[in-house]
Amino acid sequence: MSTPHNSAEKGDFAKTVLMPGDPLRAKYIAENFLENSRLVNEVRGMYGYTGEYKGKTVSVMASGMGMPSMGIYSYELFKFYDVDNIIRIGTAGAISEKLGLRDVVLGIASCTRSSYYEQFGMPCQPAASASYELLRKADDSASALGKKVYVGTLLCTDTFYDESDTLVLWRKMGVLATEMESAALYYNAARLGKSALCICTISDCPLTGESCSALERQTTFDDMVKIALGTI
Repeated sequence: MSTPHNSAEKGDFAKTVLMPGDPLRAKYIAENFLENSRLVNEVRGMYGYTGEYKGKTVSVMASGMGMPSMGIYSYELFKFYDVDNIIRIGTAGAISEKLGLRDVVLGIASCTRSSYYEQFGMPCQPAASASYELLRKADDSASALGKKVYVGTLLCTDTFYDESDTLVLWRKMGVLATEMESAALYYNAARLGKSALCICTISDCPLTGESCSALERQTTFDDMVKIALGTI
């Protein structure tokens, strides 16, 4: 079976899928972390692979950028391919002063101004929250690897270039970092009775102007990948 965005057959994806935004990061992970990996999807260049990590089957597939793209791919994986867990492994911009480049954040919840949730017909905006089980496993995985992580709330936005200049206000509310996919993933998981977690590496600090290069974003954020794989 296939969907308009995925040529894989049912059973091609593992129960747990790691989802970077960048298709080239998906390819990098498959080539450098998985054994016996095979390409199961390349529609629209959104590479999806399934392989093995320490004897366990796992998949990795790109989500693209933004909530609409994450909304499509995560929904199809959950609904049509019987995936149980999706772990987003992506980049984020630091809001908290505690964070620096390459720090890793586990998103316990996601704030958003997006109207994505309105499709569910709720009387008010539901909380977009991670799976506690995945969060606990990721925290344990980081500890086992000797890696420090920060656990807290993310800000999920529809805009990368935002002229409203409100990051300082979100900092006052204790939000750690900003990215563009977590809320859609968390809402889809909640609606479909599945589990989701967002693990992010800080790639830039909008309030200070620091940033990593595009190549660094593709190939050097291995800590969050290892943490995610440790949850399998």
